[in-house]
Amino acid sequence: SNETTRFIQEAAAKYGLDSRLVAAVAEAESSGNQSEVSDVGAVGVMQLMPDTAAGLGVNPYNMQGNVEGGTKYLREMLDTFGGDVKKAVAAYNAGPNAVKAYGGVPPYAETQNYVMSVLDIYR
Repeated sequence: SNETTRFIQEAAAKYGLDSRLVAAVAEAESSGNQSEVSDVGAVGVMQLMPDTAAGLGVNPYNMQGNVEGGTKYLREMLDTFGGDVKKAVAAYNAGPNAVKAYGGVPPYAETQNYVMSVLDIYR
């Protein structure tokens, strides 16, 4: 929606990210749908786990907060992995420890497919 796009652009500007990358993550996570809740309890546009959202200081049930939290987390992952988009996106899905343990995208089918789909949308 236009609202989702605006929140993505605002959050991307705030955290110094390409809004197209944030939008690609949102699309891969939830098709940009705030009412999406996964089997494991991830919530909203950016599919934040409630614990992760709390750590980021956002309410995942609020669309603007959800987008802001996911964008902030993506920024943290980019900083953790020296700006490597592929590793940052993998870490968004599988967690930074998995990416560190494998020195790159971990060998999980879900994460590999996720990274490919985000990068396809982004490019």
